[in-house]
Parts: sequence; C-alpha cells; structure tokens
Amino acid sequence: MATIRFNLKDKKNTPQTIRLIFRHNGKKIIYYTPFKVYPKYWNVTKGRVKNITTVTDKDKINIYLNEIETALKKWVTDQQSKNETITTDKAKEFLNIYTGKTEQTPKTLFLYIDNFIQKAPQRLNISTGKPVSYKMIREYKRTFFYLQEFSKRQNKNIDFKDINLDFYEDFTTFLKSKKLATNTIGKKIQTLKIFLNSATEKGINTNLSYKNPRFKAITEESETVYLNETELNKIHNLDLTNRPKLDKVKDLFLVGCWTGLRFSDLSKLTPDNIKGDLIEIEQQKTGNKVFIPLHPIVKEILNKYNGVFPQSISNQRFNEYIKEVCKLAGIDTPEHKAITKGGIKQSKKYKKYELVTSHTARRSFATNLYKSGFPAISIMQITGHKTEKAFLKYIKVTPEEHAKLLALHWNKNKQHLKIV
Repeated sequence: MATIRFNLKDKKNTPQTIRLIFRHNGKKIIYYTPFKVYPKYWNVTKGRVKNITTVTDKDKINIYLNEIETALKKWVTDQQSKNETITTDKAKEFLNIYTGKTEQTPKTLFLYIDNFIQKAPQRLNISTGKPVSYKMIREYKRTFFYLQEFSKRQNKNIDFKDINLDFYEDFTTFLKSKKLATNTIGKKIQTLKIFLNSATEKGINTNLSYKNPRFKAITEESETVYLNETELNKIHNLDLTNRPKLDKVKDLFLVGCWTGLRFSDLSKLTPDNIKGDLIEIEQQKTGNKVFIPLHPIVKEILNKYNGVFPQSISNQRFNEYIKEVCKLAGIDTPEHKAITKGGIKQSKKYKKYELVTSHTARRSFATNLYKSGFPAISIMQITGHKTEKAFLKYIKVTPEEHAKLLALHWNKNKQHLKIV
C-alpha cells in the first residue's frame, strides 16, 4: 500500500525544505518541494503549514502540497488499474514531470504517451502554427485508451521494444474484435505512429519496426453522398417559414454548398469576411487563406438575414436538422452504403436524406463544380486538397460520368478526331 506524507528536512531554527515522503512495498523516496518554512510554523500532525497570519505564503504552500498529493494518489490509482508495477523510480519520474522540476522525458511507452497527451494543449500544429485541435487531442486519448485495453487483454506491459509486426497484427485483430470500422482502426494506427515518431525524434525510442511498410494505417474508400444541383434547388425552394430552426439550418447548409467551406469555418463566418463580392477567410484546419466568390444564392441568403450569415448550432444538432430538411425536400432516393466493421463488410440500404450531414455541403460543392467542367486545380485552391489524386477520391464522380465529362470537353472545344 502506498503512503504519502510531508515533513521538514531538519528541526533547526532556520527555514527548512518541505519534503514529500512516498512509501510503497517497503521502499521509499524523499522528494524535495521548492518551499521552505520555519519548524515553528509547521504542523507535524497535518503535514501542512500552520494557519497563522505570520506566514504570508501559507495558503500558496498548502494548496501546492494538496495538489501534488492528489496528483500522486491519482497516479498510483491509475497504475493499479492498469496492472502496472509501482516503483519508486516511476513515482519520482512522475513527480518530476508533474512539477516541471526537470525536463526528464518518460522512458516507458505509456508514460511517454500520457505525458504527450498532457502537453498537447500547449503544443502547436507544425502545419498551421496553431494549437493542436480538440478533436486531435480526443483522438490521442481514444487511441491511448485502446492501447491500455489491449495491454490488459495481453496481460503484459507494452513498451517501445514490443512494437513490431506481431504487435501490429495482434493490436489490429483486437480493434476488429471491438467492431471498429476499417478507417477507425487505420486512424488508431496512424495516431500510434504520431506517438512513436515523437519518441523517436527525442531519442527515447530506437525500435523502428513501426516504419515497416506492412505496419500501415489501413483504409477503405468511404461511401458518402453528395447533392446535385437539382436536389439543392429542391432544398432552396423549400418553404420553412413556420419552422425557423430548420430554416436557418437549411440556409447555412446552402451557404456551405456554394462556398465549399468546412463546418468549422462555416460556423464562424461574419460580415467581416465579406470583401466586395468575395468571401475571404483563413481556414481553421489548414491555416490557408481562401477567396470564394459570392454565389447568387449566398447573396440571397445574406439579404434575408440583413447582411449576416445564419447563426450556427452544434454540429451534432445540425446533422439531425439537415436530415429532416432533406426529408421534407423529398431527397429520398435509395442509397446503399457498405462499411467494414470487425473485419466483416456490411451493406445497408438507406434513403438519401439519412446520409446527409454538414460535410455533404462541402462534398457537393466540389463534385458539382468538377462535373460542370471547372478545373480541378482551381477547386483544390478552395477545398485545400494537396494532390489531385486525393481530390479525385474525395469527389463523387462515377467512371461513366468521367467519360461524359470528356465528351463534353471535346464538344465545347471542337476537338474531334479527324481521320485523314
């Protein structure tokens, strides 16, 4: 059983350093705090500074002692829940990290990941120069959760040296047993590689098995829908005057369909983003500044709301409402969606409105523009796709439609083959 208490280094009548004493399984560590106090002001029984006005920093010191004791107790509980061996070295390492007393980096995989996640809110995304997003930190935590669960299932402490192809096969099999989709499993492997790359760069990890081509983040092409211009017109012509909440969602969705903005950018649009006949905005995800002409429908919506964009709501609620909007607009053609879960491919039939989300707007924008013959490279300047290969995977155009686009191009440019 672990015990934690505080005492003073000495009883001399001079300021004495406050020490944390941690005992576990007959072993102990003495950890020095940054504070000192005269012995006459120290409550030996409570292990805290006495509550007397003479000591001006008493509250600051006692809060610090309370917090470090609480953190250490939580660490002990976490270690026990993970079946980790508690050692004095590990306890000292945790205290160094918690207090920032040293720049010592955790040497074990799970301690490293835990520390990586704790520091994530202060770290900048190297691509955008902005703090790591909440969604990314959530992904870090979720991947770590599955690694800990896998460790318990294997009944062993997983460390850097254990990350090899055997681990990869066992871990992906474990994730499949959790009925996770193929792309979700791939995301977990991708996130694990973020942890390992960071540890490798710092010289903590020397096992490079994870760089083997077979140690890959598996993916499958997601089957998503887009709305063609006929369907967008149905939504546009839908009268929802008596249902103002749905009406605002409808209008904001249409702004997305004619600007190609992500929901995160769509939600923060203000009149300040309007520069003449253009929308100018710095994309939250990429940090890139984009310029988008105001489509007539977007202008109409702005006029409707007196020059401002419709107020946004949470993404989850938006997705619920836009499905209802599309249902009322009669967008109910049958759609089949296949997804691999737990290693088994499943196909399910839906009505189209059931598959519409906030992201459908952006995909519709890109697909409709591409099918109209607008250059892919110009569309990519707005959508932010880095390669044409990635862009062509993103849009929803069938091989037959590609052939029709080529025929349309030939007809427009009179480039028919002449037989000589």
